[in-house]
Amino acid sequence: MLKSNLFSLSLPSMIAVSCLIGFSVSESVSAQILAQETPSEGTEVPEDDPSDPSNLRPLTQADSLLSLQGGEKLMNEAGEAINQENYDLAVTKLQQARKVFNQLSNFYLQLANSFSGIDTEVYDSQRDSALKTGQMRDAATYQLALVHRAQDQPELAVPLLVQIIRSQNPTTDLGKKSYQQLYELGFVDVPFADEAQATSSN
Repeated sequence: MLKSNLFSLSLPSMIAVSCLIGFSVSESVSAQILAQETPSEGTEVPEDDPSDPSNLRPLTQADSLLSLQGGEKLMNEAGEAINQENYDLAVTKLQQARKVFNQLSNFYLQLANSFSGIDTEVYDSQRDSALKTGQMRDAATYQLALVHRAQDQPELAVPLLVQIIRSQNPTTDLGKKSYQQLYELGFVDVPFADEAQATSSN
């Protein structure tokens, strides 16, 4: 039962959740998430499709240690380890993925700030990338907290869950799930129902 609960958010589901969160959060919430962190022959330039073998840009490849594809690969490997109940390996992979996404988010945000007032298109693109990778960092952090819980190490899960709530805001989907984990662990005594839930229940 723990195993199925642990990775109930598959990578595609986590990405979907992250995207939904990104569209629904306010500017202040977005700021919180962000704060946490050669051409081919001839004159033709290769397309940006990472799967295109003619694309020689190294940081678009899955084996790169600093790329979205590299972080997603680590998340997939963590999922496989969880399915095999190899929680130690899962922890290692999730910690690595979390670090990659956090570094990417911070770098994209720094670039966005550098282009603020200079090039709106570059600024918007880098800020969107910073938000997306920040949300993926939080998704990896949530999975890591669940693995620690499965290992009967709540003292390691609690700080991660609090970090997610601070980053995401308690009213987002991931924020609610993180608070629910804190409640189930007994770290908090009061269950949380956001304003929309409270209104619908009355």
